[in-house]
Amino acid sequence: MTRYDFPQDLRDAQLALHRTQSEYEQYAKALPWSAEPMAGWEGDKQLHSGYRTSKPDSPGYTEEQHQQVAAYRARLLELGTQVMTHPFWETLKGSDLFAARMQLKHVPDEDEAAAQQCRSGAEELESPG
Repeated sequence: MTRYDFPQDLRDAQLALHRTQSEYEQYAKALPWSAEPMAGWEGDKQLHSGYRTSKPDSPGYTEEQHQQVAAYRARLLELGTQVMTHPFWETLKGSDLFAARMQLKHVPDEDEAAAQQCRSGAEELESPG
């Protein structure tokens, strides 16, 4: 498999995109299920089961929550645009372009794995043997 030498600013933008997406997803888990106030509901009984889907009443988002969601979405759009329109992509064509974009998505994983390996190697050197 070809290894691409991504520019550091592209790597940094991709890492920021991953982190921001993760932060947004964590934030969204704590939000009410509806952005606007909405009455709860209970669905019909499921066939061959007593299970009924339901949602409690939603108070909707507070103004602060609306602003935070908008800020996350704006940052995600900014970072996504920065990654997708980076000049590095103009150096590739066809399947190489596709392969490089897929590889870039895993660069943060590789960086974290390398950092973890360095940390564990340093711990082995420090521990008395």
